[in-house]
Amino acid sequence: MGVKPSYSRPRVSDDNAFVESLFSTAKYRPEFPTGGFADPEVARRWAADFVRWYNIEHRHSGIRYVSPAQQHAGQDIEILTARREVYEQAPQRHPARWPGPLRNWTPITVVTLNPERDTLVSAQVLDQHMQSRAA
Repeated sequence: MGVKPSYSRPRVSDDNAFVESLFSTAKYRPEFPTGGFADPEVARRWAADFVRWYNIEHRHSGIRYVSPAQQHAGQDIEILTARREVYEQAPQRHPARWPGPLRNWTPITVVTLNPERDTLVSAQVLDQHMQSRAA
């Protein structure tokens, strides 16, 4: 899937920015128990529910407000095409509400938290990803 491990600061809790972002999202969910979990089984159930929500229901800004499940299934292309059509029609209906440029609804193929620092996935990996989605 093109995910590269980070080796910048081994054995440091904030070494993996993707995981840290996930932990932050989990901790700020309204149902997160501020007093801790009663026992490991309660924690496991909460984590399973969170993972389901995060991957299936939660729309991620980094992938144009689709869920990871939708993107992995290739549904993002159809969803984003429909959104783009709605956004293209909106200024025609209400020009005063749309003075600036429209939001970009092109599908995201590479996800990164720090694009200015990160090296993008090689062209070969990207080509393989696009070919697998087209199949």
